[in-house]
Amino acid sequence: MGLTLPVYLDNAATTRVDPRVVEAMLPYFTDVYGNPGSRNHRFGWASEAAVDAARKQAADLIGAQPKEIIFTSGSTEGNNLAIKGAAEMYAKKPTGQEGRGHVITAQHEHKAVLDPAKRLQKLGFDVTFLEPPADGVITAEQVKAAMRDDTILVSIMWANNEIGTINEVPKIGALCHERDVIFHTDATQWVGKMPTDVERDGIDLLTWSGHKIYGPKGIGGMYVRRRKPRVRVVAQIEGGGQERGYRSGTLNVPGIVGFGKACELCAQEMDSERERLLKLRTKLETELAKHIEHVQINGNKDKRLPNIMNMSFGFVEGEGLMMAIKDIAVSSGSACTSASLEPSYVLKSLGVGDDLAHSSLRLSMGRFTKEEEVDFAIEKITWAVHHLRELSPLWDMFKEGIDINAIEWQQH
Repeated sequence: MGLTLPVYLDNAATTRVDPRVVEAMLPYFTDVYGNPGSRNHRFGWASEAAVDAARKQAADLIGAQPKEIIFTSGSTEGNNLAIKGAAEMYAKKPTGQEGRGHVITAQHEHKAVLDPAKRLQKLGFDVTFLEPPADGVITAEQVKAAMRDDTILVSIMWANNEIGTINEVPKIGALCHERDVIFHTDATQWVGKMPTDVERDGIDLLTWSGHKIYGPKGIGGMYVRRRKPRVRVVAQIEGGGQERGYRSGTLNVPGIVGFGKACELCAQEMDSERERLLKLRTKLETELAKHIEHVQINGNKDKRLPNIMNMSFGFVEGEGLMMAIKDIAVSSGSACTSASLEPSYVLKSLGVGDDLAHSSLRLSMGRFTKEEEVDFAIEKITWAVHHLRELSPLWDMFKEGIDINAIEWQQH
């Protein structure tokens, strides 16, 4: 069977729904179609049972109890509920007064965390946006140094969506529990790929999405700790009292069933899949570095997810590179900001210059990525970079030994 084009290497943006997930969902569109809130007849009971089963599947994946799982439309909604809801619940002073409390997050978080944090600033909260080091890893020491007596919430993602770097989440969780500070982590890229235990790792609030783990779009999970300590958040969507009152609205039963099945499959296949993906990523990075001069991996080379690679190519114009490899689906930044011509704010926060940030590619493998697709990407990207450099006067100057210290490649 030959290679099918285009090749999909953008699994950090979204994943293909696993056929086994689709199969599990299908009956809940036409046969088991009751509202799980309808408790007076069998149609509702059947849907409620399916939701309960999915809640347990989701809880088992992250080491939680089923009652601690809230279903949302995905991580964006979950992050808004966690951050705004927790800040409002644990605010120091009433609305309209200054000094409502201190919140800590990081500059290279996803926009679904940064924008709610900026909203809190407008509501009177003081927010610290930690500057990541050059390797992109936020440490517990950084968080500790930023903490104050009025710190009420810390929100640090488990793994970065653009560069795949892994933050010191368990250590940050332990620190927050020592200080009686609520800790939220956006675990969208982490859950389903790496072992997760919210009890062991000191997590109070955790959010993740179905479409990153081979489930459907429009469904996600949020963990809300119920004991030691009992954590509460203020609802952001009201009107019906579903999901323990945290998230009103008729439950998306087919999506929830698919989300639960996706969680179950990840739990079963995570170990072998992680090993396979690491081999593919290692091959991709090694071969590109072997055949192309002046490339750099962005972010910590060791503390990374096994499936995400972000690489910059010196002396290459970014838009030209994307056009030259149009047979490969990749990203030059996060999917939520790829419509912008601005360089990635994540890479810029690490000190990567505009030119290199523009010439960076994020390649992310997944469950359905084949080795021959990685081989094709290596061949195509290598050709594209060499071809574009032949057209670059800066590359000619560099090869001739002309001093080009002003070029951002040499500054980083």
